[in-house]
Amino acid sequence: MMLRLLASRDSRYYLIGQVFSLFGDSALWLGMGVWVKILTGSSSSAGLVMFAFVAGQLLAPLSGMLVDRVRRRPLLIVTNVMTGLLVLSLLAVRDKDDVWIIYAVMFLYGAAAGLSEAAQTALLPALVPAHLLAEANGFLQVSKQGLKLVAPMAGAGAVVTVGPHWVVIVDALSFAVAVAALMRTRVDEPGTSASADGERAWGQRLMAGILHIRGVPDLRRLMVASMLTMTVFGFPQTALYVIAERLHRSPDFVGVLISVQGAGAIASGLAAGKAVRRFGERGAATAGFASYALGAMLLALPSLPAVCAGVALCGSAVPWILVSLVTMGQRLSPAHLQGRVHAAFSMLNGLPQTLSIVVGAWLVSVVDLWVVMVVMSAVVFVAAAYLGLRGGSQRDQESRLWKRRERTMVPPG
Repeated sequence: MMLRLLASRDSRYYLIGQVFSLFGDSALWLGMGVWVKILTGSSSSAGLVMFAFVAGQLLAPLSGMLVDRVRRRPLLIVTNVMTGLLVLSLLAVRDKDDVWIIYAVMFLYGAAAGLSEAAQTALLPALVPAHLLAEANGFLQVSKQGLKLVAPMAGAGAVVTVGPHWVVIVDALSFAVAVAALMRTRVDEPGTSASADGERAWGQRLMAGILHIRGVPDLRRLMVASMLTMTVFGFPQTALYVIAERLHRSPDFVGVLISVQGAGAIASGLAAGKAVRRFGERGAATAGFASYALGAMLLALPSLPAVCAGVALCGSAVPWILVSLVTMGQRLSPAHLQGRVHAAFSMLNGLPQTLSIVVGAWLVSVVDLWVVMVVMSAVVFVAAAYLGLRGGSQRDQESRLWKRRERTMVPPG
């Protein structure tokens, strides 16, 4: 199926263009943190770079609303052009007095990344046949996980070796490549119209994605399970350092564990599309949650092989969960809500995950590591059980929603 996906000229151009855009996102944030550290000598100032980026993504509801009001391909082209120009403004940074420019750029960069992701997800159903949606989402997940292994460290290393301005230029060029690919992509998008929202008030239009998720039982169930899991997803951010210490390894061993986790994510991402087609979104996501719960239990053991197997299982779970969630959202959402539904996914998952990083950092300082991992495993297992217990099939309703959605869309060109 992956070969069939890439055999299509337009799908190939589009997906390759988005990979270059993802490269820019992955390479810049860590490189900018290193640059701020060099300019100020302050680790806390460097950490604020990531905070600025995440804060920009909190504009996701507004981004989703914009995505649902305009055609997505032109929006992606304009967003990539503007982001490339935004990145070039970093060339004005010379000393520590200019650090505010980096913070401002990273905030806007985070907002642009959220907008691009919502537009990208909303455009896919018009570009890719329904039976290849899971493969397309899996391809993007594999690309994202693969870039996470190399792009951040490459960006940080380049800041030190060749200078931050060269990193800025290369990053801006990645957006130029993305724009060129989008320009060569042909797609017949369904028309967008404010009338699709009827007489709803502005606040209701803004929250339409959340309201839609709440109104579709299977989508709501998967979203609840995902949010529950995200309440503990941030625990390993700090726990990995404790695990390395318990294994009598230096702190930089965490980089090895993250690489193992990334390898697991890439391997499972290649099979995510097939898993969704064979088991359905709910079945694939349930398997992902169960894999993560098992991996968390292995992380509690004071054994290097067990820990490596644990981080690999945790990494392999992520693509199956995310591909299932995104594909179900695309499949069960009408065209005029695609952007806001994805924005709702980002917000509802992002907030509990961010809080879990803080809670996890506190927990590992007051209780033993195995307690943290057992709690983490138990929460994710509950999510898997909740999702796996169907409580009645919603297939008929899903089928009606999908057929209604197909009638409102122009077939992919």
